[in-house]
Amino acid sequence: MQQTLLRIEWKEWLRNEFKIITNKKVYLMSPLDKSPPQLRGQDGEGSVQVHQDPEMKIDGAKVFSVYGKGGIGKSTTSSNLSAAFSTLGKRVLQIGCDPKHDSTFTLTGTLVPTVIDILKEVDFHSEELRPEDFIFEGFNGVKCVEAGGPPAGTGCGGYVVGQTVKLLKQHHLLEDTDVVIFDVLGDVVCGGFAAPLQHADRALIVTANDFDSIYAMNRIIAAVQAKSNNYKVRLAGCIANRSRETNEVDRYCKEVGFNRIAHMPDVDVIRRSRLKKKTLFEMDADEEVVAVQKEYVRLAETLWNGTEPLAPAPLEDRVIFELLGFD
Repeated sequence: MQQTLLRIEWKEWLRNEFKIITNKKVYLMSPLDKSPPQLRGQDGEGSVQVHQDPEMKIDGAKVFSVYGKGGIGKSTTSSNLSAAFSTLGKRVLQIGCDPKHDSTFTLTGTLVPTVIDILKEVDFHSEELRPEDFIFEGFNGVKCVEAGGPPAGTGCGGYVVGQTVKLLKQHHLLEDTDVVIFDVLGDVVCGGFAAPLQHADRALIVTANDFDSIYAMNRIIAAVQAKSNNYKVRLAGCIANRSRETNEVDRYCKEVGFNRIAHMPDVDVIRRSRLKKKTLFEMDADEEVVAVQKEYVRLAETLWNGTEPLAPAPLEDRVIFELLGFD
């Protein structure tokens, strides 16, 4: 019964609030619409995507979106990258964009409530919220927000990302931030979860030295390239995660004109840090831990100093199938 009521509340909120904004026109979408508005070419040929209010642009901070296939270690990478930026003296905000709201728990040591959870408590009257209601401080002062999302099958997660950024701007929380990291759900086919790309300067892809991860990376590259037609986002490169070798990743990068900008080896301390609900920067400093910490700090320095905007040419599915493997 509670689940049904939550879905009704969510749908009602979307019916009243959700707008897709195009050039000088506003299209209202309701459950009774027989077809979506025609937005061909706005975000890639034939796509229909969530369009954020232009006034919600994030100014001042350097903004990164982290993508990759499900289970590849995006949250681990995002949290440790946030921690690395903080050790460089940067003011960092990490925004988790997955309804599971598990992006930031190694920074905070707990599962924090989502923006949607908090909005529901005030009947979606965002003006009643205070910053401390939805933003939480984690390791070394990193600010943490979990956007959350609608119940499965009931709404668009991308709109939640937009509302989260809107709340942050309303409370002037982005004005004192140097780095913003969006940790994004794996499915970029969904226009909603591609929404962080509308805010990002650079997109990072977490991959591994295996077929499935690289195959997914190829499709993510295509999605980011489509967004870059209309937004400032560009690809920064990929991170080989939990991989002893990088030969397959490097072979793919050479083929399409992409760069591997970091390599996080397959070491057990990463698994143990997740179980302890800590970042790698809080683990006992043995030789293995120090090596991975240094790689994260090197990556943070690389991103802060700026990367060349990359425009790799993604491969057709059958071409990448033939390229990889066959050892």
